[in-house]
Amino acid sequence: MFQAALWGGAASLSLFLGALIGIFFKIPKRITAFIMAFGTGLIIGSATFDLLSEAAGNANIIHITAMFLLGAAIFTAFELWISKKGGSQRKRSKKNPHDHSGLAIYIGTLMDAIPESIIIGVSFLGSQSIQWVFIAAIFISNFPEALSSSIGLKLDRYSTKKILILWGSVVVVSSLSSLLGYTFLQDAPESTEYIIGAFGAGGLLAMVSSTMLPEAFEDGGPLVGFLSAAGIILSYIFTNL
Repeated sequence: MFQAALWGGAASLSLFLGALIGIFFKIPKRITAFIMAFGTGLIIGSATFDLLSEAAGNANIIHITAMFLLGAAIFTAFELWISKKGGSQRKRSKKNPHDHSGLAIYIGTLMDAIPESIIIGVSFLGSQSIQWVFIAAIFISNFPEALSSSIGLKLDRYSTKKILILWGSVVVVSSLSSLLGYTFLQDAPESTEYIIGAFGAGGLLAMVSSTMLPEAFEDGGPLVGFLSAAGIILSYIFTNL
């Protein structure tokens, strides 16, 4: 149980590390974009090869499909709301022109982190194998997200202390989400665990498609396509070892 909380927090710890580097060091946007593209590939691969592939044969295909699309739909609905509140630029290092964008950035980040952490918690249940590739994918992809967003928050005149508290609290919430995912689903039927994974996979794929890949391409150019593909195939290799 506590191992689930530990790894849920560890996967999000890169948010705090990325914030520190974004605040105190100047990292070229192109490098940030390359890291984001590679992490995006890992997430796509993990969501497909781990979450969806393991669900096949262990749960009803109609339920898997419905929950996958529901996860994508819910993320998209939240993304539309967050965008109207000024959080559409939460992964970008530019100054945000919207008022009160800090709260929207925070909510948007939690919206990304909570489902990821719940999936990590579920992966520690006895009936499933621990999704190590997925944990690594979240860690790598979180790093450029916090790095880029922290630069933008700094330009919006947020203090260093306030930025670090923001990301630190996300790490804590992620750890608790992973713990809750493990606790509340440990007695659930095996098929329920896989359906939850399909729900998370839908949300994750919608997230990387609408937020991470567009910025990675904008700042990194065509090379991000190859790096994303490299992340996907690496995820496939690790999944089949």
